[in-house]
Amino acid sequence: MSLEVDIRKHFPAFDLDVQLQAEDEVFGLLGASGCGKSLTMRSIAGIETPDEGRIVVNGKVFFDSEQGINLKPQQRKTALLFQNYMLFPNLTVEDNVAAGIPKEVSKAERDAIVLAELRRFDVEAFAKRYPAQLSGGQQQRVALARMLAARPGILMLDEPFSALDAHLKGVLEQNLSSLFDAFDGTILYVSHDIDEAVRFCDRVAVIERGHVMEIDTVRELVDNPQSVAGLKLSGCKNVAEVTKLDDGHVRCEQWGVDLSIAAGVPDDVKAVGIRAFYIERADGPGENVYRMRVDRTSDSRFDRMCLLSFLDRFDGAPELVGAADQEMHFLHQRVYWRINMLYDKRELPEVGDELYVRLPVDKIYIVNK
Repeated sequence: MSLEVDIRKHFPAFDLDVQLQAEDEVFGLLGASGCGKSLTMRSIAGIETPDEGRIVVNGKVFFDSEQGINLKPQQRKTALLFQNYMLFPNLTVEDNVAAGIPKEVSKAERDAIVLAELRRFDVEAFAKRYPAQLSGGQQQRVALARMLAARPGILMLDEPFSALDAHLKGVLEQNLSSLFDAFDGTILYVSHDIDEAVRFCDRVAVIERGHVMEIDTVRELVDNPQSVAGLKLSGCKNVAEVTKLDDGHVRCEQWGVDLSIAAGVPDDVKAVGIRAFYIERADGPGENVYRMRVDRTSDSRFDRMCLLSFLDRFDGAPELVGAADQEMHFLHQRVYWRINMLYDKRELPEVGDELYVRLPVDKIYIVNK
């Protein structure tokens, strides 16, 4: 089982230009809303037509602009699960599950397939009901049963949990485990949630403004992101553009400070990042230690998040804007510091406090794209 995508399509907001290959795995398309993830998936399904390029699934050419090949959606045998599941409201559960099975399949075989998938997803008791009579979780299980009943060549899921609350999302995620275990082939999973990607995906492609910025295992993306988009999508709250000073130092205009870097600094360095929970309280001056002021705080169950501003900015650095100025400029020049209240027993910082804070040299990510 395999997938090859090499497509281009012009849109007013950006140009979609995607190249990727996937095998028998759960392959994630990870990116912010509107970056081109769903467009890529819709192009594979035949709902969108690229301007040029080539799409091949399991050795079958779905689209090839040079050869003039563009199979209709129904010829591609793909299964695409949307956010709202797209069940037919006028069909019963069993008829919904049967809807994607090819017409040439005998009635006996069709009935056997439907029954097997209803049982797999524990919705056999609802076979005669209509979608409006089901809960959201039951509707999702029916949609997953329909996907497998169609015996598709590739499964594609487009942010299936985006509209669910945290508790229901956790319950329904277990349904996907059953789906993934039962399917032998390539599964494409679109999301903007790194935690979903960690739970489900073997590899991910980070997409930004229609382009693939990096492809790697999920663990590698979290531990060693290679792009600004990868930094942000991996959950890194502190990302700033920098310029190289020398092999071990960079200048950060937006924070107004110079930073020591453990790894060698490439000539084309673009940005640095540090996770909020890596930042440390310090007792006094030292390497990458800065005097900082706490401008805001917010508490969750176990953490306090502090928004910090640098007090000793270098000469010529842009002036810090106040809270009354534009919010994005205010946040742009500050860093987030997350303190675990269960383990850090020192007095928690409050708004207005001034203190020394360290950005550990070996915890700073550096990227050049």
